[in-house]
Amino acid sequence: MATSTSTGPEAVEREPHGPGPEGKTEGNTKGNTEGDTEGNTEGDRHDRVRQWAEASDDSRIYQAAGNQHFSRIGTQHVWAPGGGPAPRALAALPPDPAPALAGREERVAELLKHLGPEGPPATLVTGLPGVGKTALALHTAHRAVGLGLFPGGTLFVRLRGYAPTGAVDAAQALEALLRALGVRDTDLPPTPEEQAALYRSELARRAADGGAVLIVADDASSAGQLVPLVPAHPAHRLLVTSRDALTAPDFRPRLLPLGELDTPSAAALIATALAQVDPADPRATEEPEALERVTAQCGRLPLALTIAAALLTYDPGLRIASLAHELSDTGRRLGELRYEDGDGRAFAVRTAFDLSYRRLREPEARLFRLLSLNPGPDVSTEAAAALTGRPARETRAGLAALARACLLGEHPPRSGRWRMHDLLRLYASGLPAHRDEHEARLRLTSYYLSSCEAADVQLRADPGLRAGRFPDRAAALEWLEAERPNLVAAVALATAQEPHTALRLAAALSFYLRQSRHLHDTHAADEYVITAALRGGSRAVIVKGGAATQRGPLHGDKVIVHRAAYGAVRHVVPPEELIQARKIVERGQAARTRGLLAEAAAAFREAVDVYRLLGHPRGEGRALDALGLTLRETGRPGEAAAAHARASGAHREANDLHAEATALDHLGLALREAGRRAEAATAHTKAAALFHREGSPADEARARRNAGLAAGLRTRPADG
Repeated sequence: MATSTSTGPEAVEREPHGPGPEGKTEGNTKGNTEGDTEGNTEGDRHDRVRQWAEASDDSRIYQAAGNQHFSRIGTQHVWAPGGGPAPRALAALPPDPAPALAGREERVAELLKHLGPEGPPATLVTGLPGVGKTALALHTAHRAVGLGLFPGGTLFVRLRGYAPTGAVDAAQALEALLRALGVRDTDLPPTPEEQAALYRSELARRAADGGAVLIVADDASSAGQLVPLVPAHPAHRLLVTSRDALTAPDFRPRLLPLGELDTPSAAALIATALAQVDPADPRATEEPEALERVTAQCGRLPLALTIAAALLTYDPGLRIASLAHELSDTGRRLGELRYEDGDGRAFAVRTAFDLSYRRLREPEARLFRLLSLNPGPDVSTEAAAALTGRPARETRAGLAALARACLLGEHPPRSGRWRMHDLLRLYASGLPAHRDEHEARLRLTSYYLSSCEAADVQLRADPGLRAGRFPDRAAALEWLEAERPNLVAAVALATAQEPHTALRLAAALSFYLRQSRHLHDTHAADEYVITAALRGGSRAVIVKGGAATQRGPLHGDKVIVHRAAYGAVRHVVPPEELIQARKIVERGQAARTRGLLAEAAAAFREAVDVYRLLGHPRGEGRALDALGLTLRETGRPGEAAAAHARASGAHREANDLHAEATALDHLGLALREAGRRAEAATAHTKAAALFHREGSPADEARARRNAGLAAGLRTRPADG
C-alpha cells in the first residue's frame, strides 16, 4: 500500500497507486521512484511528477514531501511544523449560556423540530434587542448535538451585524467557516464565488464522511451576510439570530419570532441567577411581591432581567424591594438597568436599543420617536398616520419597517394595531424631541376626538342610520372597544394639557362607557372631567346618568353638562376635598384593624357626612358599608343593617353594580344576626342576582349559599 500527501495549492499530478515499471520486489521493502521533469528548473512548482511505490508482505513504504517526515512504525504520520492538514474547528459552539432556559420550553421544542431531518435549510430566530435570541439558539444547538442530530460537527460565526465598528461581511464569514472546516489560508480561493463553491463542496464532503453539520450565525443584520452561508446539502442546517426579520428573494428562512417572558418565567430567571451564586440566598423567596414588581419594571425582557440579577448578586445586601424602588422612576429606569464588571465590560439595555435605533432611516426613526406620544398601550395604523401627518398606506410601510427591525409588533397579526415594548417606549420617549412633536400630539388628539364624537353620534342614532365615518352601530362599537384604553388615557393626558379637549372627549365617551359597563373607566373619566373643568376655568355640571347631555364646544358661561356614572351634582368637587375624605376612611380602617371599633365607627360616620356634602354617592356608599361592618362587630346588627341598606342605595345611585351587590349581601348577614331571616334571605337573593348580572360567579355562589342559610335550608354557618 502506498500513501502520498500534498499540502500546498500546487497542481501536482500523481499516477494511480499500483505496481511501478520495476516490477514486484519480494522480501525487504523496496521503493522505486521515477521523476519525469518536463521543465529543466528543479524548483518549478508546475513539474509533472510521477511516483510509484510497492511493498511486499507486511512491509509499508511512506513517501514524504519536504514538510513531512516519515516513519516505518505502524501507520503513524509525523508532520513537520506548518505541514499536514490544517486543524478543524467542528465543535465550535460557545458554552450553553443557560442550561435551564426559563420560559422557553415551547420555543426550544419548535426550534429542535426545525433543526431536525424534516426541517428547512435555514431558520432565523428574531426579536427585539435583549430578548434572548442568542441564548435560545445556543441552548437549542447544544440540545440538538446532544440528541445526535449533527454528528458531522458544529460551526459558529459571530456576524456582529449591529456593532458600531461594522458588521462582518459574507466574504469574511465564509473565510472563517472555511478555516474551521480545515482549509488553510494558502488554500483559500481568491474570489468570494470560489470560496462559496469550496464551502459547499467541503460541507458536501463532510456530509458523506461524518454526517450533518449545524452552522450557527449569530447577530446577523442583512440577508446579504447569510445567502452564501446557506448549505446546499440537505443534511446540514443554518441557524441564524437577528434583530431584523431578514428575508430576501434569494433568502427565505423559517422565521421564529421571540417575545418577552411571562411573569413566572421572568421571576424564575432572577431567582435562578441568585441561587447559582449563593444557593442560600433567601431574597427571592422572602420578597415575592417585590420580585414581581422588578420583573414588570424590566418589561420581562431577558437582558433587563439579567442585569437586575447581576445588580442583586453584586450586592448581596441589596433587598429586591430597594431595587424595585430604584426602578420605579420611569425617567431613570433605563439608566439604572446597567451593569459594569471589573474588566470594564458593560451591559446596558439602553446600549442594546441604541444599536438598533441608529440603523433606522430617518423616516422610520421619526415615526419611532413619535409613537411614544400615543398615550395608550397600542396604536392603530390610522392613529399613527395622524401622528405623522402622512397617508395611512405610507405610514403602514414605516410601521412594517419598524416591525421588521423588531422595534414594534403587530398584535394580533394583520390587525392594523401596533404595540411597542414598555422599555422601548421609555427609550423612544427619552430621545431628542422632533421639531413637530407638539403638532403631532395635537393631530393625534384631534383624531381621537373627532372619531369618538362620530362613534357617539352613531350609537345614539336610530338603527340603520348611516352617521359620519362609521357605517353602522357595530362598526362604531368595534372602534370604541379597540380604542378604549387609548381614549381614556387621552382624556387623562388632555386634562393636564388641553382641558377643553378633555371635557369634549370625556363627554363623547360617557354614553359608550356606561352602556358597555366599563365602570372603572367610567369613574376615571368622571374624575378627569372635574379636574379638567377646574384647570380650564370651566364649570362642570354633573348630572345623573339618565339625564340628557350637552356636548360640543364650550361657549358663553363655559358650562359643560357631563353624564356621569354617579348622581346629581351641580358643582365641581375640588380633588383636594376628595383626598381628605379618603384619608378619613383610611383612618377608620386602620382603627378597625387595631380593634378600636368605636373610633373606627366615628371615622366612618364623619366620612359619610363629608361625601354627602360633596355629592359623591360612590364614596358615601363605601363609607356606609364599612360603618355597617364595624357596627356588626360591636354587636349592633340592627344599626348595621340600616347602614348597609343606605350603602346599597348609594352604590345604586353611583351605578356601581358590584358594590351594590356586596352591600346587599352584607345587609343580609346583619338582618340574619338581628333575627330577621326572611328579609335576610331576600337581601342575599337580590345580591346573587346582581352578582350574576355583573359576571362574578364566585360572589354569586356565596350570596346564594347565604340565602339558603338565612332561609334555614342549612344549619352549617357560612359568613360571607
